Amino acid sequence: MTRPTTWMRHSLAALGLLALGEAAWAQDGGWQFSLTPYLWLPNVNGTLRVSLPPALGDRLDVEAGPNSYLENLSGVLMLAGEARKGPWAVFTDLIYLKFDAEKSKVRSVGSGPVDATLDLGTTSQLEGWSWTLGASHTLVDTPRGTLDAVAGLRYLDVDAAVDWRLGAAVNRPGGAVLPASGRATAGTTQWDGIVGVRGGLKLGEGKWSLPYYLDVGAGSSDLTWQALAGIAYRFSWGELKLVYRHLAYDQGADKTMRDFSFSGPALGATFRF
Repeated sequence: MTRPTTWMRHSLAALGLLALGEAAWAQDGGWQFSLTPYLWLPNVNGTLRVSLPPALGDRLDVEAGPNSYLENLSGVLMLAGEARKGPWAVFTDLIYLKFDAEKSKVRSVGSGPVDATLDLGTTSQLEGWSWTLGASHTLVDTPRGTLDAVAGLRYLDVDAAVDWRLGAAVNRPGGAVLPASGRATAGTTQWDGIVGVRGGLKLGEGKWSLPYYLDVGAGSSDLTWQALAGIAYRFSWGELKLVYRHLAYDQGADKTMRDFSFSGPALGATFRF
C-alpha cells in the first residue's frame, strides 16, 4: 500500500471536518438511512503496463478491451449506503469486480512497438476493489430537484495478469527477447481525494426522477473521475434506479493503469428506513 502523501492527509482532515460539521449544523430531525444493493455491468478499456525481467524487455504495454458486457465478468459485489440528517449526509460505495480472459493486444515491449498482426490472442485478467467514502451538503432542495456538494476519498486496489500470445518472439535492442507466449502480473493501490456534485431532477408531480452524480479527483492517480445519470421510480419503501455509470483512472505513463475506464449500465434498489 502506498504511504499517505501530505495532500492525502489534508483530504482526510477535510473529510473529518465535514463529518464534524454534520453533527454541529444538521437541521432538527432524526437520522434517515438508505441501503442500495445494485448490479453494475461495466465494459473495460485502457492500457495495462506490467514489469518484465530486463532479459525480456523490461516492461509490457497491453491494451485491454473493449469486450461485450457480461462476456468476461466472473465476480461482482456492489453495495452503497447513506446516513442523512437535515442537509448533511455521509455515504459510502463498495464495488468488487473480477474479469477473466479480457480480449487484449500487446502494443509495446520496452520502448518499442509490437506489430499488431503478431498478436494471436492475448488476454488479461483484472480483480479488484473500489471503495468511496464521502460527505455531502444539500445546496438546492426544491420541488423540481436537488443539488448536493460532495467531498471524500476513493480507494482502488487492483491485481492484473496478462497472458500474451504472439506469432513469434520479439527481439529488442540490447539482446532482450520477449518469448512468443508468457504471463506477467502487476498490482496497484490508489488513494484519491474527490469533490463533486450529486442530486436528482423530478419529472413533474409524479414518482419519476432523473438521478445524477459527478466527481473528479487526484492523489495517487494523476486523475480520476466518475459520472452517472439515469432514471428512477419512487415507491413507499424506496426507489428503483437504472443508470449508466462511468469510472475512469489515469495513473500516468509509467504506472500500471493508463487511460483506464469502466463503463456500463447499473440497476439498483434503494431501501430507506
